[in-house]
Amino acid sequence: MRNIFLFIRRYFNFVFFVVLQIAALYILFHYNKFHEAVFSGVANELTGNIGGKYTNITYYFHLKSTNDQLARENEELRNKLLANFERPDTSEKIIKDTIPYDTLGHYRKYLYRSARVVNNSVSLPNNTFTINRGENEGVHKNMGVISPTGVAGVVINTSNNYAVVMSLLHRQTIISASLKKTGETGKVLWDGNSPLYITLKDIPKSAQVAKGDSVVTSPYASHFPPGILIGTVMDIVDDKSTGFYTLRLKPGTNFFNVQYVMVVENLLKDEQAKLEGETNKINQ
Repeated sequence: MRNIFLFIRRYFNFVFFVVLQIAALYILFHYNKFHEAVFSGVANELTGNIGGKYTNITYYFHLKSTNDQLARENEELRNKLLANFERPDTSEKIIKDTIPYDTLGHYRKYLYRSARVVNNSVSLPNNTFTINRGENEGVHKNMGVISPTGVAGVVINTSNNYAVVMSLLHRQTIISASLKKTGETGKVLWDGNSPLYITLKDIPKSAQVAKGDSVVTSPYASHFPPGILIGTVMDIVDDKSTGFYTLRLKPGTNFFNVQYVMVVENLLKDEQAKLEGETNKINQ
């Protein structure tokens, strides 16, 4: 203890300078939006580079499970190719309506970008993971992120080459979801406790739900296409004080071993935002 006090006394001026410097930097980055944004971008690049180097080492030991996962996904995609189906021969004459059913049918609505996870957490109240795609590859805030087995999260911060994703295991995550079998909608969130379970709320008691049922993204989920798996029902809690069920789900994504993801861009949403912005300018 005596040596500690002697050390502090000897280097008091230097220690005091360091403390003041830290306080000044905190005030600068915390209360100045420009400097906060710059610091956030630099921090993302730094943590992304460190996470990338660490992941390169661990990546080798997960090659088998990764290849199996990619093989299953490729099999599912190949099964959806039109070449796998044959049109039967018929003598009937097919007449097409010249009026398009949906004028938006000529445009792509969702664009997918593959990415690799370079940093991930599952044990915190608010978990995030970092991917090796950023603004240079067209990744921006509020884009949805899915794994080969289900919903993974939403992009919350980006730099040039990396992006931070708010995981499904984050207390601020709220996703509009529906029961795949019957279509009733509710909202999925995480209570911050076990990373093995998430919660679906606001499902009416009139819904026919059972353990093992699939829960998918609803048509109202702006970040994701409808029908993406979120989880499967494990427990059904009957809240006596309300007319709704609370369902405990097992996430479709294994966050303990998520390595490859897809970033989803809603192109129609971007076009709508542009139109709304132009409309607001005209109204002003």
